[in-house]
Amino acid sequence: MTETIHRLPEVKNITGLSRSTIYDLVKRGEFPQPISLGLRAVGWLDSEIESWIQGRIDSRTKN
Repeated sequence: MTETIHRLPEVKNITGLSRSTIYDLVKRGEFPQPISLGLRAVGWLDSEIESWIQGRIDSRTKN
């Protein structure tokens, strides 16, 4: 199975979050950690982003 890796602009579009919010959530452990793609490049796994989004949806329906 091939996993899609999203770079920051795609993650921003998928989540609707800003760069600073994404990195703040990562720092607080509330958003998936990026994976290193090279010296100055990171990306996020599609499955982890989708799981994070589903968790947000699930927490909304529980309240």
